[in-house]
Amino acid sequence: MSISNGIPAYELSTELLLHELRHLHATRTETFLHGSPDSLREHTARTFEMEQEYLRRHPERNVDPRRTRAGAREEPQHA
Repeated sequence: MSISNGIPAYELSTELLLHELRHLHATRTETFLHGSPDSLREHTARTFEMEQEYLRRHPERNVDPRRTRAGAREEPQHA
């Protein structure tokens, strides 16, 4: 069940889900800086819904080791 407006995330094709996620991430700063409290709340809820659906579909997604706590602490490798 969707907690926000729009098509529920679970009903979207993977292609549309990724499209929505890219759009939400691209518009986040503008919404945060200039959106009304209601629009920020809606944007946050919709982003969370889309992200959770993506994670549900891709639990074994490719995680960049540099994006983990341990990986971020490692010294950079120089070629």
